[in-house]
Amino acid sequence: MTLSALLGRARPPSPLAGRLSVQSLLFALGEGTFMTGSAVFFTKIVGLSAAQVGLGLTLAGIAAFLAAVPMGKLVDRYGPKKMWAVSAAGQAAMFAVWPFITDFQGYVLMAVGMEVIGALGAAAYGAYTIDVLPPDERVKSRAYMYSALNLGFTLGSVMGGIALAFQSNAVLHALPWFTAAVFLVNAAAVTRLPKASHDERTPEDRKLRIPGPGPLRNPGWLLTNFFSGVFWTNQVLLNVVIPLWLVEQTDAPRVLLAFLFGTNTVMCIFLPMVTSRGVKDLPTALKAIRLSSTFFVLSCLITLATHDTVGWVTIALVWLGHVTVTGAELYLSAASWSFEAELMDPRQRGAYQGAAELSGTLGKVWAPAAYTFLALSWGAAGWLVIAGIILLATVAIHPSTRLARRFLERHVPADALADARASGGDADEGAGAPSPGPADVSPPEPVGSR
Repeated sequence: MTLSALLGRARPPSPLAGRLSVQSLLFALGEGTFMTGSAVFFTKIVGLSAAQVGLGLTLAGIAAFLAAVPMGKLVDRYGPKKMWAVSAAGQAAMFAVWPFITDFQGYVLMAVGMEVIGALGAAAYGAYTIDVLPPDERVKSRAYMYSALNLGFTLGSVMGGIALAFQSNAVLHALPWFTAAVFLVNAAAVTRLPKASHDERTPEDRKLRIPGPGPLRNPGWLLTNFFSGVFWTNQVLLNVVIPLWLVEQTDAPRVLLAFLFGTNTVMCIFLPMVTSRGVKDLPTALKAIRLSSTFFVLSCLITLATHDTVGWVTIALVWLGHVTVTGAELYLSAASWSFEAELMDPRQRGAYQGAAELSGTLGKVWAPAAYTFLALSWGAAGWLVIAGIILLATVAIHPSTRLARRFLERHVPADALADARASGGDADEGAGAPSPGPADVSPPEPVGSR
């Protein structure tokens, strides 16, 4: 393949998608740098124990869960662009304060605050992206942005690793300030974005209640996102279960873990555009779900076989199990972007984003304990149970998406649904920014999990 062909494949679907992707990379660069050094930062600079770090993260997670829907309603009332900018600026300010936190109470307040502000940003980003991107390029653009996001986390991990190599408290102090600077640049960039349709509401319009029932009364939407959460437990396999299985149940060398996560990173940078190809509506999104589930189940079957293999056969099969679970992640991402565009009330996208976070969390929060117990205690039978859970979710998500669509057709005016499918931002105008989800204050996790 020639250089020009390679460059052609690396070209974004549109100028707007390219700008969104640059901001995705910047966001991930800042957060990835802090994530890489966060475990050392919290223990050496803040002076916390590992148990305190874990407890703070649990409390912050609960706060984000409870704040998801209220934050989404704020997005609908005041507009995604404004709330996105507020969130980005707020996160920048909180990162700048991290070096001055010296006790557990301060840590908990900061962690909770960052998660709540991040929940606002995540809802605003989702609503803005769907509003501003033309329908015929939403999935392609989101796939390109996903590649950029993973590249940013990779670069951030490298920078964080370099900072840790200095073994200097002064350098560790600078980690959150670097992230704060990057987030501040993002906040400034958001203010220069073109307005999305939800940003055009007047102050008088914002005082009016949005007509129609909210997302919490849409059982199809809640169920669809619950099952999507179940599918996203592929990250539990990727980051927790397969590594533990490798260490405790196989003869594979532990150094293989680095190679496995490197493979996941490379795939998540270069393949999202490939796996999202052809995903453009509900039928094609459900096809992508079936492909994702197939890869998930294959990963379970391949990995369980490594209990009885030896040597290079074990290494090859563990690697193949990691490749297939990454395939599950990639196809699921493409399907999720279509669900967001097709199954939301276009007048309440912020609230729908918040409800999606709520039900999606319920779909996956149980998995780390359950999957670890099943795989490591039940062995082959446990892996088959995990695969069975995914198969049941695959069957169930089909009627749930139909239920969600019928709900919209009953409660949303036909012209509003038609406008949502036909409208979009001008691809030649404005600049974008990445998903400003909750700024992660936890120890680093593999890049592909985003």
